[in-house]
Formats: sequence, C-alpha cells, structure tokens
Amino acid sequence: MSGLIPQRFVEDLLDRIDLAELIGSRITLKKAGSNYKARCPFHDEKTPSFNVRPDKGFYHCFGCGAHGDAISFVREYDGLGFTDAVEELAKRVGLEVPYDQSARQEIQQARTLTDALDFANQLYRSALQSAQGQFARDYLQQRGLDDAVIERYQLGYAPGTGTALFDAASPDLQGPLLETGTVSNRYGRPRDLFRHRIMFPIRNSRGRTVAFGGRTLGDDKAKYINSPESDVFHKSREIYGLYEAKQAVRQLDRLLVVEGYMDVIALAQHGIPYAVATLGTATNQDSLSALLKQARHLVFCFDGDAAGYRAADRAMENALELLADGLHLQFLMLPDGEDPDTLVRKEGPTAFGQRIDGATPLSRYLFDRQQAGLDLAVPEHRGELRARVEPLLNRMPKSTLRDAMWHEMLRLCGGRRDWQGQNRQQPGSGKFKPGRFGDQRQRVQEERIDVRLSKDSVLCLALVEAPDLAADILELCRTDRQLQQAREFAEWLLNNRLGSQKQLISRLALNDSARSRFYRLFDGIEHVPSRDRTLESAREMLHPNQEAARKQRLTALLTQKRSLADLTAEERQELKKLAQQTQDQ
Repeated sequence: MSGLIPQRFVEDLLDRIDLAELIGSRITLKKAGSNYKARCPFHDEKTPSFNVRPDKGFYHCFGCGAHGDAISFVREYDGLGFTDAVEELAKRVGLEVPYDQSARQEIQQARTLTDALDFANQLYRSALQSAQGQFARDYLQQRGLDDAVIERYQLGYAPGTGTALFDAASPDLQGPLLETGTVSNRYGRPRDLFRHRIMFPIRNSRGRTVAFGGRTLGDDKAKYINSPESDVFHKSREIYGLYEAKQAVRQLDRLLVVEGYMDVIALAQHGIPYAVATLGTATNQDSLSALLKQARHLVFCFDGDAAGYRAADRAMENALELLADGLHLQFLMLPDGEDPDTLVRKEGPTAFGQRIDGATPLSRYLFDRQQAGLDLAVPEHRGELRARVEPLLNRMPKSTLRDAMWHEMLRLCGGRRDWQGQNRQQPGSGKFKPGRFGDQRQRVQEERIDVRLSKDSVLCLALVEAPDLAADILELCRTDRQLQQAREFAEWLLNNRLGSQKQLISRLALNDSARSRFYRLFDGIEHVPSRDRTLESAREMLHPNQEAARKQRLTALLTQKRSLADLTAEERQELKKLAQQTQDQ
C-alpha cells in the first residue's frame, strides 16, 4: 500500500511534523543544546544514548543503532505498518492522505469490514454481561478468570438463538458481516456463525477487531471454531494476544508463543503478559515472520505429549530458513498432561517464569530430537545423525549460529580422523588394534568455538573458574543492573565464604539447595570458552584501563623490535613482568 501514497505527500508530511514534539509525546526528552536526548525506547539502558535532531528530522541511538524519521519512529514504537503510520501522522497535522481512487475504495472497504466486526464484538461483550450470559460467566469464573482480564481481552458471549447478531445489525452492517463470514448465508438464509460460545476477539496492531475465535459451551463437535479468512483477516499473519501484549509491555524483549486462547489469557492474569498464540494448527513461516517483527527472542511453549513435540518440530523446521545472528529461539516442553493454563495455576508465575528462563535453545533442541533413538558409539548411527541434521543446517542462511551448529554436528558424528585407523589392522601383525569403540572407548574431543557471550554469562563463568574474584565482580555488578545473575552468584559465594573452585564444586555437588538454585545458570550457553579466555574477558571488564594499557605495552614490546635480542635489559625485564602478570591473573 505504501506505493499508493505519493512521495511528495510523504515528504511534505515529514516537513510538517515536529519530531521532538512527536517523540516527546511518547517518551521523556531532555534538551541538549539544539537537540534532545533520552533513554532509548527500543532497548534497555541506564544512561541516555537516544538523540533527536529536529532540525535534521531524524533520531539516532548510539546504543542499539535505532535510526529513522517520524514515520519510522511511529512504526517501531506503535507497531504500525507504513500506511497506518502515515495516516496517524497525517491526522496529527490535519491532512488527508491522497490515495488514488482504487486504493481509497480498498481502504474504505476494509474500514467497513472492521466497523462491522467491532459492532459484533460489542454485541458479544454486552451479551456476556446480560442475563443470557450467566452460564458463560459461570464458565469463565470456573476457569479462574477475573473481571479485569476478561475486560482486557474483551471476552464475550455469542447467544444461541442463531440470528442474534444479524438481527441486531443495521442494514449497512449486515452485508459486511456476511462478507467476513461472521454471519453465514450458506443455506439461503442468514445465520450467525457463532452460537452459544465464549467469544475471543482477534485484534490487529491498531486494536481493531478482524476476526473471532469461539469456544463451545455445549456439545458441538467442534470445540473451537475461527472466523474464515477475509479481506481483513489472514490467519497465518495474525497473532492472538499481540495487541494486548504490546499494550502491557511497551518494549517487548521476548514473546512466549503458546497454542491456545485460554493459555494466553491465563498467563496474562498470572503476571506473564507477553504470551501470544498463532492461529491455525502449525507455526508456519508467515506467522514466524510476523512474530520476529515484534521481538527477536521467541520462546515456543508446547505440551509435552507426542502432538506437542510434533508441533515443536514443525515450528523448528519452519524457523530454520529465517534464522540469522541476533535471533534467539527456544523451546519449552511442558510435563505430559499439562498445558500453560493448568500449570501456571498449579505452580504459580515465579516457577513458570523459571521454566521460561530455562527453555532449550533451538540448536540444542534440534540435536536432541535428531539423535533420539541413536547410539552414537555405533558408526552407522553417527552416519544416520548426519543424514538427518545436514539437510536441516543447509536450509539455514549463513551465520555464526549455522557455523557453530555445523561444528557441533561434526563433533557428534565424529570426523574422518576421529575414527579411521582406530580399528585398522596393525602392519604385519594380522591383528586389529582395539579402538575407542572397542574396549578402550574415548570421548570425542570437542572443537572450541569462538562465540560472543553476554557480560553476565562471562562473569558467571569467571566465578566458577576463580571464585576469589567474587568481591571484585560484585562491586562491578552493583553499577550495572544487567548483570543480575553474576551479582546473585557472587553474593552467594561471599556469603558462603567459598574462595576456591574445589570448595565451590563440592558445595554445588553436595548441597541440594545450592544445586537447585544454580542448576540452570548456564543453560543458554552453547559453547564454553577456555579458562584463560574467560578470565581474560572478566579482567577486561573489571579493570578496562589497566588491562588495555598492559596489552598495548606487550604488543609494542613484541612488534617494534625485530627479535628478542634487540630488547634492552630493562625491556626484557618489563616483558618478563608483564608476562608473569598474565599468568598470575
């Protein structure tokens, strides 16, 4: 639709918009000379790095790189498409968007359809509060829903008379209701599609109703039915609960993707407002693309039965072609017989939140599923694993993640050098040498992968390697709230007076409380860096200036002279001292 708006109008619109006033109406800006500064609304930060340049008509964040004009800001902040963003800004300055005739008719038609669906939504909500909705209210109360969450998700009730909606609609709305399939004319006379059902309105990014889901309160064969697709509703592109999640959480760092309407609502009521549900039987690439436009961290939550694992497998396979560096997908498989609705009520939001935090990364889920039923001590089974995994990895775009997963496949399957010759015949002996898969089986050596870890993870690893750093790390963590795990770990080490790795491992092995507390501390890490690399990174964070100076001097001593023989006695002594500091640290 963006191509149907004249470029000259877009440029004129941007000239009329006061960018500082627009952004200042949504976040707090602070004057900085002729410009403005603020904490970035698109990522979490403590010091302002978000700059607004009204004279140039753009904003830029030096922290996360967010950049754009007024249209870009409205699109990102309000979650609107290009056309909706232009309309929002045009309304702000009293302009009318000059669509061509065909586009104008198309937009007017869409508005007419959503007007009709909004009318249906209001009727269903009113019916829920009426005398005829008593049975539906009792059902919702039995499911544990309170009035606040019912209002937030605008739940309603479709009367069972069969024509309640059609009869209540005005003549100009009856046609659109038929067009959207909310009223059916299949048998030559109008009849409401939803009858005697709990109604779940499906809303778009602007909060307009585009479709419904309905749960039966009787003995209908179909427990749930959804609106058919229409000009305003495309099942694969709409996400249930996304509008409500964005209203509750302005900056959506992650989304929890569940399977049902009630799961979304129950989680929201228990303090987990970022749950959403895709529509249809599978999470396809269209719905994944829609999700990834909203958040770069997705956690898929499925029931732990066979059907749940099949759904998780489909979601994983559909996600492979979309994966790129910076995207983080995880899988949370619930205990068999449980779903999010029942489990969050049973164990509470804190315990359920811990499950979410400990969800399995996509890479680990893929290998766990593909090697199920295989014995990797058997060469044929390693070949089978590679035959299963390699086609999946080939579907992924080139990225650091793909490279790391490829190395993991080679490690698990064993390269040619890992096994060839282990069981071969010794020259002149006529006997076979026992190999690793015979009597003296050895572990395949894992190749180290250089990966970037978060500062929090690096400091936690450093504490495992050198618990005596706890005091210094705790002091650093107190100045940075993003280092929450490292802070808790360091405090625990100091409180328990654990100053050596031996003491730490002994406590974690023998103390149930400690083991339970830190059991999932490193679940999100695919490859652990070496001890030296870990401690070096930690030292750079703890003493950035001293460490940088030491490295710079080491480099100068080692590169400015042709050989060690060219160093003076003083320089040799300094080099020896710097090298000793590196070993000591």
